[in-house]
Amino acid sequence: MNGVREVLDRLVANPVGALVVLSIAALLEAWGDSWFQTGFYRSSGGGRAVALVAGTVVLALYGSVVNVPRWDFGKLLGMYVVLFFLAAQVLARVRFGQSPTLPVWCGGGLIVAGGLVIAVWR
Repeated sequence: MNGVREVLDRLVANPVGALVVLSIAALLEAWGDSWFQTGFYRSSGGGRAVALVAGTVVLALYGSVVNVPRWDFGKLLGMYVVLFFLAAQVLARVRFGQSPTLPVWCGGGLIVAGGLVIAVWR
């Protein structure tokens, strides 16, 4: 575990590395949630069990990626929310064929604007 922590600590020590780790975390969280969506609403029997287990594993990986590095995640939360929103929209399209509606685009614009305010306002 210490080796993984050291690698993640080095990555999040610079802005580009932190953005990469945040992007991976956002993708893992959205992907894990999509497995639960599949398990609860789009499958049955053994397929449901596989989807729920996959969701559990992916969300555990997400939790590790977010919590193993020693960083001030609260300061990065604005950018994380933006990345999560974008990852969720991509996965909704790819996995479920769902396109964002006008209210989602408008709300997403506010999410991006808010994330930028949090990220750049000093």
